[in-house]
Amino acid sequence: MSSKIIEQISTMTVKELSELVKGIEETFGVSAAAAVAAAPAGAEGAAEAKTEFKVTLEDMGSEKIKVIKALRQVIPGLGLTDAKKLVEGTPSVLNESASKEDADKMKEVVEAAGAKVKLS
Repeated sequence: MSSKIIEQISTMTVKELSELVKGIEETFGVSAAAAVAAAPAGAEGAAEAKTEFKVTLEDMGSEKIKVIKALRQVIPGLGLTDAKKLVEGTPSVLNESASKEDADKMKEVVEAAGAKVKLS
């Protein structure tokens, strides 16, 4: 049955299609505009899961030295001076685009040292 309807619609002119849409809207009390407007919202909901995270040191806590050591442990090549600047300059971005597992590891290690970390 639906294939017959589709076949009939495919032979209609634009004016005939417009009249058909108006007739359907009036008969069933619906609006084609509302259905079109709802489509983008559904498309956004189908977005892929986040794969990259921004890791931010929000607060150093009371154990400054432990946090500095933790940062040097999770950020390869980070010097003592740079680690100290990150801790003292909170909030500080530790990584702009870390993978989920790297971000979770950084957060776990740095929070274990007493700091507060935010993933976004």
